[in-house]
Amino acid sequence: MKTLNILLIEDDMIEVMKLNRASSSLQLKHNVTEANNGEEALSLLENKDSLPDIILLDLNMPKISGIEFLKILKADDRLRYIPTIILTTSNNQRDLLECYEIGIAGYILKPLKYEDYVSKIEKLLSYWSINELITA
Repeated sequence: MKTLNILLIEDDMIEVMKLNRASSSLQLKHNVTEANNGEEALSLLENKDSLPDIILLDLNMPKISGIEFLKILKADDRLRYIPTIILTTSNNQRDLLECYEIGIAGYILKPLKYEDYVSKIEKLLSYWSINELITA
């Protein structure tokens, strides 16, 4: 299994801690870079020499929403190929549909129970670590 470079775009620090706690309890050695909002993420992505393998994106964020961020990402010739997985509490069908229309690699609802969350993160990251990923 390869080590993934993950960009986590999440404004809730508790969620950021939860992901880090889950990946360390699963003893995953992935590199997680955190951005607190879409603007911060876009400035990190300007460095084309160190692009993430996958992006985990929360939808409900200040400044630019997750959906707006996705539209900007998919309009960029280099960034559009980075698999982007929505990690959200929103099971709004309109959001779900719009995200798939823009072009996402997955839409995962954050479960309330921590054990369920860890289980989902484990499946998600093990799936992407066996994938052939484009290095732009």
